[in-house]
Amino acid sequence: MISTWGRTAGRALRGQSAPVTYGLIALCCLIFVLGPASGLNPAYGRGEALLAAQRTYFARWGVVPAELFSGAPRAALTPATALFVHGSWVHLLGNMLFLYVFGAMTEERMGHLQFALFYGGCGYLALLGYAAAHAQSTQTLVGASGSISAVLGAFLFLFPGARVTSLFPFLFFLPLRFPAWVVLPFWATLQWIAAGRAAQGPGVAYLAHVVGFALGFLYAWVRRPLLVAPP
Repeated sequence: MISTWGRTAGRALRGQSAPVTYGLIALCCLIFVLGPASGLNPAYGRGEALLAAQRTYFARWGVVPAELFSGAPRAALTPATALFVHGSWVHLLGNMLFLYVFGAMTEERMGHLQFALFYGGCGYLALLGYAAAHAQSTQTLVGASGSISAVLGAFLFLFPGARVTSLFPFLFFLPLRFPAWVVLPFWATLQWIAAGRAAQGPGVAYLAHVVGFALGFLYAWVRRPLLVAPP
């Protein structure tokens, strides 16, 4: 696992407008705080009542692979709703950090509307691909990691030379600066290896990360002639 912070992306966030990126972060945080997973909304109770509310909430808005392919119209919407639901504070903050770092520059190149459609479409397809690989599972999948992985893939293609400061646990969390073309493929490789080991079904959605990353890279490659020219 690596935590990344792009100094170049930080400059873009301070100097450029990224309303979709900021809006997605705000919306995900608001939904989480109001939902049962945060533990802050007294309407969901405490103890066993809270745990039951969380299970019901995730089952309603998250992806259940066995139900997704049953033909139920409501289930077909869950890969979209699941993108805005997170299971814990760590889950939420980790995803939002990656979106905050890499989303603004990608949005700047794509344009606001295209970025919003890209984010939602790639996230939906990433969760759909993950569910197809675990079609018999009744475990629930939530989180924006499929969309955010697509943002990372697009960022890699659009800004391969951008310097990213990375913290590697096996190097005692020393901050080291590498170009995106080193850091992001390394991250994607870790997700691929983890997905191959997750043979028992859903846990962390590593396969959704891999699918999203590939979709984002391919989208940026195909659409590059139509994207906004870099400053």
